[in-house]
Amino acid sequence: MGRQRHGKRVISNSSKDGSDSVPHGKEDKKKDIANSILHRKEKKKKLDIAKVFINISIGLCIFSLIWFFYAIYMRSYMARRVITPHPSPKILDANSTSPAVSPHLFWGSYRPQVYFGMKTRSPKSVVTGLMWMRQFGGMDVNLRHTCEQGDGLLSYGWLMHDGVNFGIQEIRDTDFTLTTEFVKRQGGEHGGDWSWRITAKQQSPAAQAPVISLMFYVATDSQGSLQAHIEERNRLGSVTGSSEELGQFKLTFRKPSAGESSTAKYASYNHLKTVSPGLEKLTDIVKNSLSGRFIYNPPSGEKRHYIAVDTYKPPSPQQQQQQRGESRKESDFVVHQVTVQAPFQIEVLFESASFRDRPNQLAAEVLTEELEKRKSAFDAKFEETFGLHRKGYTPAQIKFSKAALSNMLGGMGYFYGQSAVQSKYNEYPLAYPEGPLFTAVPSRSFFPRGFLWDEGFHQLLINKWDPQITRESLAHWLDMINVEGWIPREQILDDEARSKVPGEFIVQRNENANPPTLFLALQKLIVGFAAKGVAVDKDTKAFLKRLFPRLQTWFEWYNTTQAGPVPDSYRWRGRDKDTNLFLNPKTLTSGLDDYPRASHPSQDERHVDLHCWMALASGIMADVAKLLGEPHHEYEKTHQILSDNSVLEELHWSEQLKTFADYGNHTQSVALQREKVYVPPGQPRHQFLTARLVRSVRKAPKLQYVNSLGYVSLFPFLLQILRPDSPKLEHILKDMRDDQKLWTQYGLRSLSKSDPLFMKRNTEHDAPYWRGPIWININYLAVRALHYYANTEGPYKEKSASLYQELRTNIIENVYSQYMETGYIWEQYNDSTGKGQGSHPFTGWSALCVLMMAEQY
Repeated sequence: MGRQRHGKRVISNSSKDGSDSVPHGKEDKKKDIANSILHRKEKKKKLDIAKVFINISIGLCIFSLIWFFYAIYMRSYMARRVITPHPSPKILDANSTSPAVSPHLFWGSYRPQVYFGMKTRSPKSVVTGLMWMRQFGGMDVNLRHTCEQGDGLLSYGWLMHDGVNFGIQEIRDTDFTLTTEFVKRQGGEHGGDWSWRITAKQQSPAAQAPVISLMFYVATDSQGSLQAHIEERNRLGSVTGSSEELGQFKLTFRKPSAGESSTAKYASYNHLKTVSPGLEKLTDIVKNSLSGRFIYNPPSGEKRHYIAVDTYKPPSPQQQQQQRGESRKESDFVVHQVTVQAPFQIEVLFESASFRDRPNQLAAEVLTEELEKRKSAFDAKFEETFGLHRKGYTPAQIKFSKAALSNMLGGMGYFYGQSAVQSKYNEYPLAYPEGPLFTAVPSRSFFPRGFLWDEGFHQLLINKWDPQITRESLAHWLDMINVEGWIPREQILDDEARSKVPGEFIVQRNENANPPTLFLALQKLIVGFAAKGVAVDKDTKAFLKRLFPRLQTWFEWYNTTQAGPVPDSYRWRGRDKDTNLFLNPKTLTSGLDDYPRASHPSQDERHVDLHCWMALASGIMADVAKLLGEPHHEYEKTHQILSDNSVLEELHWSEQLKTFADYGNHTQSVALQREKVYVPPGQPRHQFLTARLVRSVRKAPKLQYVNSLGYVSLFPFLLQILRPDSPKLEHILKDMRDDQKLWTQYGLRSLSKSDPLFMKRNTEHDAPYWRGPIWININYLAVRALHYYANTEGPYKEKSASLYQELRTNIIENVYSQYMETGYIWEQYNDSTGKGQGSHPFTGWSALCVLMMAEQY
């Protein structure tokens, strides 16, 4: 039974058709094997896919990490580029301003921000200077030191200054005049000697002559030492000292006299010997040391208390707390005060210990003789250079022109330090590399520092007088360039400079340009060689070779960073972004500040003035490259395109307006109006903010030409890009001569009188600046251009000649008459009255009237 049961066959359904059958055990076994193999394959496949995903994930992580660190590196790299110096060798050697290399320019009046002072062209110079105040004038201490418009001086400025050896300045205070004179003498190893003479004269008809305190001082700047030497009780007779640049030296204070050969006058003496944390603190230190406990007791006169330096009173605990973060080395500071009644004369002598074969002291008759010799040499060189006597100018007009030139030369400053700069890759400002700058300044009172677009105009005049000074200034400016090709447009290098600048203007941003006017000065340097095909002299060629790598990078920076939205167009970066507050957002970078541009800043803008600057720059780059035997074809090609009048007209000529114009997103329908401030019922009005003036846009802007006629419209003419036979020149000359547009009897106004924004405020607190007033730099370019078209064959030659004579005469007569009336050359002139306005003295580009007088362009 049992065997039978085990051997029983079971027929499956599948075998009912008569086909072969397979025992169940074998079939299941095969299926299990197949399933196992399939499972293993699927499992392996899943593992392979997982591995791929893991590998991809690992790769992505690695790539992300690499990209992350690369991005950090690149951001750090880009952030550092703004403070990375240009890789080419400096144009000027590190010791180029040392007394060993340049002894004649080592000492100078390189402190334009003070009324009178001298320093050396070295990073940490010993500085000397003069402060003064009138005694017995009331309780207010009217201490004069730094040039301040608020001081209300009747006038001050250099009457003669040769830029190197001597200078004579006249300062007219309320009822007396100070004449400051200096002269240098070469000798020794540290820049030689110099002497000062200060002469005071009464100006008012008052019976009692003014009593004046002069304070002569000497201060070190973190290195060097000073020793005061007292004579006759309290009189400081001399100061001896030493420094790295000067070696041993002595400063001698001679007693006051009534004149060169007169006996000594009665005087009261005081002195102060202390330390200073910085040169910008000198005025405050003197003010905080003043005391009224001293007695002025002349032999024939009443005893009176007078104010003098006593002991320095340190800052209060609160002030010390505020200054605690400063880690600055204190430096020696010595003041010699002499109080004496006008008229009088005082001399100060600086003598270098290394000047061992000194023939005599530069004082008294010797000083007078040396000054007379320098004055005669100055007069002769001035006439030889400018020929104004030959042109029939009066002695008074020639004296004015000498003062204009002298104030430009006497405004040369030597600065050393670091700018604060920032790029879009920096969260906070960075310190630019330390460096020197030898430059003229626009205004000793208001702008006593270097400005990039001003300097090109300054050097047009200085180059006529002393080309070597121009070369040094150009070299200093281009040595400021970074690896990107950017130069900070405003040079605020040290604490003295920063103390005169509002905080919002201190940081310089590397996307912002300024008109490349240094090319104007460079053009004057090479024009003779390039035009005549004459071989450049050895010194000039060596200078240009050192300049060229930096010029290339500078030009390329403009050509790329300031490129416009369409080929061959350009756009100023850095326009004001807060369009709600400005009637027309300013373009400070263009140099023309509030001149009307497109009402709504955008990337679609094209700026005609920048196009013309680039046309000028590319042509000069081509000329320099040719003179040096460098590749010049790309510059020449760029110049040909940008100077092509058809290209210029296609980009910037408005047929409707009949003028060259900017292009952008613009509407004329804008106005400033008070914003509405909601005051809840029952609430007092004074508890809420005063309503601001904000911009109201009455008509939406659209892409179009900017319909403002003014200086910007003239640039194709001003920079002589227009062909002499261009029909567009006729429209420009017509607009210039129209007294309802640009013409005045004092010069060309900056914006047409018929323009909607003429003399309109830009904000509640921002008066019109380039919206009507007359500016001498642009008028100089206009006179120069008229001179060019008047002397070039073309259909508008006679019209240009007529306008040239008329405009030139108007400008010269007005600037001269305002100088005679006010004692100053001014920043700008009123288009209705011709009166000087703005900052003064402004003997930067306003001094270009000398070149107009001489007809040297």
